[in-house]
Amino acid sequence: MLYDLLYPLHTDISFFNIFRYITFRTIYGGLTAFTLCFLLGPWAIKRLSRLQIGQIIQKDGPQTHLDKEGTPTMGGLLILFSIGVSTLFWARLSNHYISITLLSLMLFGFIGFIDDYLMQVKKRNMGFTARGKFILQIIAGLGISWLIYHCPDFTSELTIPFFKSLSPDLGIWYIPFATLIIVGTSNAVNLTDGLDGLAIGPIIIAAVAYMLFAYVAGHAKIAQYLQVQSIASCGELSIVCGILAGAGLGFLWFNAHPAQVFMGDSGSIPLGAVLGTIAVMTKQEILLLLVGGLFVIEALSVIIQVGYFKMSNGKRVFRMAPLHHHFELKGWPESKVIVRFWIISITLALVSLSSLKIR
Repeated sequence: MLYDLLYPLHTDISFFNIFRYITFRTIYGGLTAFTLCFLLGPWAIKRLSRLQIGQIIQKDGPQTHLDKEGTPTMGGLLILFSIGVSTLFWARLSNHYISITLLSLMLFGFIGFIDDYLMQVKKRNMGFTARGKFILQIIAGLGISWLIYHCPDFTSELTIPFFKSLSPDLGIWYIPFATLIIVGTSNAVNLTDGLDGLAIGPIIIAAVAYMLFAYVAGHAKIAQYLQVQSIASCGELSIVCGILAGAGLGFLWFNAHPAQVFMGDSGSIPLGAVLGTIAVMTKQEILLLLVGGLFVIEALSVIIQVGYFKMSNGKRVFRMAPLHHHFELKGWPESKVIVRFWIISITLALVSLSSLKIR
């Protein structure tokens, strides 16, 4: 919005020329999102407490979690609000990739909100049924993928990390593939969100990584030099990534151990979907397995645990899944699990960024 309102004035007032730069709008978009989260956080926490929207703790989990019972949840709504408002202010709303990203945020945010609403307000123990939630995610993912596939400057070729000449074209099959990326990331982030700050930290890290990928893809000269696919409209996604990182930092102020608020499904489901959507649009969809490697590990731990439990008549690979609970039950303090998992995320993100040169 600010771009459309203020940049046209640059012919009379040269200062407004600054609004054409993606780097400027990325920085101030992130700062806006951070400020909104930081300032509105105390009010949101009090409001959620007054409405008695508190975390429900499973009694068969780590006993150290029992004192978290009743901590305000659904704080993800604060993140979504901050991202939405900041994007409306700082991004070019005429850009089709920005429109699709906002749509993804709203659709998956609605799914997460309804799930939390059923659990917290209607007091249904587990919210949506797993099947019902998954079907809604698939429908939303297919819609988003269809829109991406039909963008004028988008191709259905895959980018294989570390290989510059290997780009298989999936054609129409790109739509179900992209749906798998978006829905899979949404659920993987949701599974990771089990400790104070555990999910939002890697989300911030992944957002920063994709901020760089989006900027490179949207800058023709840099893309040519690094031999990555150039997508002219993609550069604006850097702003959304910066905003996502800023909102995440603002939320982390209140979500850091010991957490004053949890994001709930209202945050984890749409944030994961947005990361998946951005990965697809920047043509770094496969690389998300590395950038979001911690989310992949957490999701795999659940799949392995459930599969082995069914095949072995009740035996377990881990003491508890997702994986962060396994280490808690081994005696690791919660803060140590969180920080070490963040270190893993940072390491994987750095390796993924090296793919820009190693090809």
